[in-house]
Amino acid sequence: MPDLRFLLKVSRPRFWIYLFGPYIVGLIAGIENKSELLNLLYLLFGIYFLYPANLLIYGVNDIYDYETDKLNEKKSDYETLVTPERRYGLWLAIFGANFAFVGIFLLASVPVIISGVLFLFFSIYYSAPPIRAKTKPFLDSAFNVLYILPGVFSYTLVTGKFPPASLIVAGGFWTAAMHAYSAIPDIEADRSAGLKTIAVLLNPYGTLAFCAVLYTASSILAFEYLGFVAIAVGAGYLIMMLASVRSAMTGTVFKLYRAFPLINMTAGFLIFWRIALDKLL
Repeated sequence: MPDLRFLLKVSRPRFWIYLFGPYIVGLIAGIENKSELLNLLYLLFGIYFLYPANLLIYGVNDIYDYETDKLNEKKSDYETLVTPERRYGLWLAIFGANFAFVGIFLLASVPVIISGVLFLFFSIYYSAPPIRAKTKPFLDSAFNVLYILPGVFSYTLVTGKFPPASLIVAGGFWTAAMHAYSAIPDIEADRSAGLKTIAVLLNPYGTLAFCAVLYTASSILAFEYLGFVAIAVGAGYLIMMLASVRSAMTGTVFKLYRAFPLINMTAGFLIFWRIALDKLL
């Protein structure tokens, strides 16, 4: 019988909003009126981007990251360690949770299929060979575009077309910065395991500067569509990067990192309501 508690922990519930948030933002951006939300297909894929998709991303990550994870204290108390004997069962769970949803979106329009397939590609090959993007600095951050693809997916599901290219690029910058910042607490474990991430290459201060540039660029690109909210969100992240410089000096970045999901949720909340108020009022 599957260890449901183990599978739930592997899926990182505190990070579910990273996929589900963009999904509902893309959904609300694509509709013309609120009555369109009463669609069972939208609910179905909302469920997909809550649990099965997260199990895919983090399950594949944990399967291929054992050599690094066993050296990382974060995996023993903040997350969970997937030991070699649990890999087969985890693969079965990932396949079982994702198979039906993938089969459904492959019957949809071409833009939906493209965005869905890209999501699967980036989610798997961020961690899995032969690409294993997470071991290649800058490519590792670029592959985190996977976190905005649920929004592209839902937008195409509603409209049958892709969102503006500048918004996709802005989202890609945002997710690249999110990834780079999240890699800072893992620098020592990754370095010990011989894993060369963007944070290992740039070190904490260089990574924070890289994140600040990306957040700024993302805000500028999104300003046309989000106005003041884009500037407010960008300013919030820049303040966090400055606070992280101080934390890096004292070796307490991980404490600040634990607040990162809350900050990302707040940013997503502001963006959602900026769009929703235009559509629903």
